[in-house]
Amino acid sequence: MTCFFESLLTCALFTAFVALMARNPVKMIFNYPPAIVERAKSLGLVDESNKPKGKVFFAKKIAALLVFGIILGLIVRFLNDCHSFWRGALLAYFIWCVVNWFDALVLDCLWFCHDKRFVIKGTEDMTKAYHDYWFHIKGGFFGMLLGIPASLIAGLIASI
Repeated sequence: MTCFFESLLTCALFTAFVALMARNPVKMIFNYPPAIVERAKSLGLVDESNKPKGKVFFAKKIAALLVFGIILGLIVRFLNDCHSFWRGALLAYFIWCVVNWFDALVLDCLWFCHDKRFVIKGTEDMTKAYHDYWFHIKGGFFGMLLGIPASLIAGLIASI
C-alpha cells in the first residue's frame, strides 16, 4: 500500500512541475514533436543554447539521474524498509515506471495533446503534430531506459 501512495504522490508532484512549465511552453520546446520544434525554430522562438546536445546538457542529465537515484533510494530504504540492493532497485524502478508511464499516457497523450496552453503561438494550425501520440509513447520507452541507472543507484542506497 505504501508503494501505491508513493506512486500517487510522485505523479502529483510531477504533474505540478509540468503545470508550472506550461506557463511558458517555449521553454519545453525540445520535449515537443519534431515538426513543432522546426516550426518554432522558423518563427525565431527557439533559443538554440537550450538544445539538448553537448557536454553541459549531458552533465545536467547525469546529475539529475544521480539526484533522482538518491531520492528514490532514500524513499525505498526508509519508507519501504528495503535493505537489499535488488529489492531496492526493483522497487525504485517500479515507482520510476509508474511516473514515467503516467507522464507518457496521461500528461502527454491526454493533457499535452489536447490543452491549448501547450500550443505555441504560430503553430496553432499543427493539430496533427500536437496529436502525435506515438511520439509520446516512444518517449515512454526511452524513459524506461533512463530509469535503469537511477534505480541501480537507488538499490545501492537501499543496501548501505
